[in-house]
Amino acid sequence: MSSAKLLRCSWLCACAWLGALSGPAPSFGAGTGTAHTFAIGASDFLLDGQRLQIRCGEIHSSRVPREYWRHRLKMAKAMGLNAVCAYLFWNQIEPRPGEFNWSGQADAAEFCRIAQQEGLWVILRPGPYSCAEWEMGGTPWWLLREADIRLRSSDPRYLGPAKAYLGAVGRMLAPLQVTHGGPILMVQVENEYGLYGDDAGYMGAIRQALIDVGFDVPLFACNPPSAMKNGLRADLFQAANFGSDPAGNFQKLRALQPQGPLLCSEFYPGWFDTWGEPHHYGETARFLADLKTMLDAGASFSIYMVHGGTTFGLWSGCDRPFKPDTSSYDYDAPISEAGWTTDKFQRTRELLARYLLPGETLPEPPARNPLITFAPVAATEAAPVLENLPPALADDQPRSMEEYGQGYGCILYRTTIPAGPAGALEAAAVRDFGFVFVDGSRVGVFDRRTSAAMVRLPARGGPSRLDILVEPMGRINFGAEMADRKGLAAPVRLGGETLTGWKVFPLPLDDGMLAGLKFKAAGRGGGPAFWHASVGLGSPGDTFLDMRGWGKGVVWVNGHCLGRYWSIGPTQTAYAPGCWLRAGANEVVVLDLSGPTDPVVAGLAAPILDQLRPGLDFPK
Repeated sequence: MSSAKLLRCSWLCACAWLGALSGPAPSFGAGTGTAHTFAIGASDFLLDGQRLQIRCGEIHSSRVPREYWRHRLKMAKAMGLNAVCAYLFWNQIEPRPGEFNWSGQADAAEFCRIAQQEGLWVILRPGPYSCAEWEMGGTPWWLLREADIRLRSSDPRYLGPAKAYLGAVGRMLAPLQVTHGGPILMVQVENEYGLYGDDAGYMGAIRQALIDVGFDVPLFACNPPSAMKNGLRADLFQAANFGSDPAGNFQKLRALQPQGPLLCSEFYPGWFDTWGEPHHYGETARFLADLKTMLDAGASFSIYMVHGGTTFGLWSGCDRPFKPDTSSYDYDAPISEAGWTTDKFQRTRELLARYLLPGETLPEPPARNPLITFAPVAATEAAPVLENLPPALADDQPRSMEEYGQGYGCILYRTTIPAGPAGALEAAAVRDFGFVFVDGSRVGVFDRRTSAAMVRLPARGGPSRLDILVEPMGRINFGAEMADRKGLAAPVRLGGETLTGWKVFPLPLDDGMLAGLKFKAAGRGGGPAFWHASVGLGSPGDTFLDMRGWGKGVVWVNGHCLGRYWSIGPTQTAYAPGCWLRAGANEVVVLDLSGPTDPVVAGLAAPILDQLRPGLDFPK
């Protein structure tokens, strides 16, 4: 697009939303408070006609135990914020086509209601694509059953389900808009689409879907300024994402959007972590200086993240090309993973206290939740994976997990190989780690981080059983690679000959599978196994499970999946919220795929977020 046309498009964009007061509330519901008007003015956001400088911070309800939502929102308010940004994750809300889950961690409406009760406005980010270092960027795995589907596009196989999902979002959350007496001021259309594509028609379809389901507050798009022109629309307000140089980035925004308030929709105080790389620390002095620049300019902002929390379960994503994200999402945010104040919190609070709007006051931060520790407890029972397999599926060639109807967990592929000399076992692809066993003994690991999917097998005097236990990490959450199908891809060859006649064992790692495990007294074998420990506590409280004696896998406490661990770091602990513990016996289950060095669990008083141990990585 020429610069003249781009500037004209920007001016049309400005005209489209300047003064766009919301219309009457639809008849299908109402919020919990007084209805307001919210508009985008020539230079400011206007709440009931009065200037509102939005001081926002991102908190994901899915990354905070539901029991702690109010505590974390009180923390945000006490830091000086007047709004909270809330992502929704489509794959958590619609785990299977047409089945919508708004309970537990996914009860976004309740999160918004609590925010309103604590004096916070809400900026809603429903997707359908979110990114956020979340599994597949929030996109449901079941879309990948279509081999050639084009994600984040006008492909009807994607757009149809996306619109159906947004319909469910509208039914649940449109009644909580500010125009209906709720806290939702604005709603985001897609997320950073300019880094992915340039189809303005697709962005228009998502925009229209939100309008059709009852959203009447201002709609906006966000991108880094360098990508904002891709998919740019005149009927969407533009917000900028950046981590530094607000003056320069806002100047770029102004080139595309000459009028309207300035909004940094993602301002980064830190960054996320990936396995095998050092923990990220944000520069507090630079962060505060840039924040002050925005405040002095009258700009609005959202701190991403003000509280990162934890990516519980198997929801952690993967950076491109393949750098799996840790389950800790501490982010070096002002509010720590466990909800504690930090030096960054205190200094940000002192800064924001100087910019409160008329009538605002700054409450004191709530107290920390109770903290406990406990001494090491040995895991005395184990359930070997190879002895706890479900009924097998038969297949001539191995296929992806998605083709077997499986979204998460692990999957085992088994066949018989003939007698023969040592040789190379090669696969078309293994996503992501494939633990290879011959007659029950591990002989190597397929590792997606290496360039070739090859393991050397030993010589065999007769027919042998070949098992390949595949552990997927999170699907890639950013870029074209997010169509990240998991499992073992054919052909699989030994000595150049294609192997056939496979048995496939889905291992979803869900509640049903865990309930059916057959534990026995733990031995000293090194095979993949579920381990069980019973931890007695006098009273519950937050703690951090010390995982340094374990190899690689997943940990649960009282049925709650705390996430993944990996001895290479940088994270060496798993945050265990006190609201998920109890007085008396607490059941800890650890799936260890590579074998522990010391199968014990202990409760620590602080997390270990920055301890790398590269010597414990798989041989390359």
